[in-house]
Amino acid sequence: MTTVITYGTFDLLHWGHIRLLERAAALGDKLIVALSTDEFNAQKHKEAYHSYEHRKYILEAIRYVDQVIPEKDWDQKIGDVKRFGVDIFVMGDDWKGQFDFLKPYCKVIYLPRTQGISTTKIKTDLIDDGQEYLPKDDQA
Repeated sequence: MTTVITYGTFDLLHWGHIRLLERAAALGDKLIVALSTDEFNAQKHKEAYHSYEHRKYILEAIRYVDQVIPEKDWDQKIGDVKRFGVDIFVMGDDWKGQFDFLKPYCKVIYLPRTQGISTTKIKTDLIDDGQEYLPKDDQA
């Protein structure tokens, strides 16, 4: 069995995220997503619109995702690769070279980003359209 892992915040989920997950899942038999916690995002000076629990709930509903684990800090990747028996580490190519330190432990693949879409673009478009972007979660 080939296990694949990817990391991210996956906020304001869009078709670029889905394409990444689909392509990552196609590389193996099991896809693990390490999802940045709210606390870790704060350390990175990022604020997600949706809470960790809601982002996790959304990811778990996607057919390409087999398991979601928390990403709590930058240094957990080697431990995750060993703990979960990861064969392939996948990230978008905007991170190219940043995770090559994992090559002694698993194959590292940087996938091309989906052109024309990003969470940053969505946030910018909302602000440009007169909408105010405020992180919050509705309890629907």
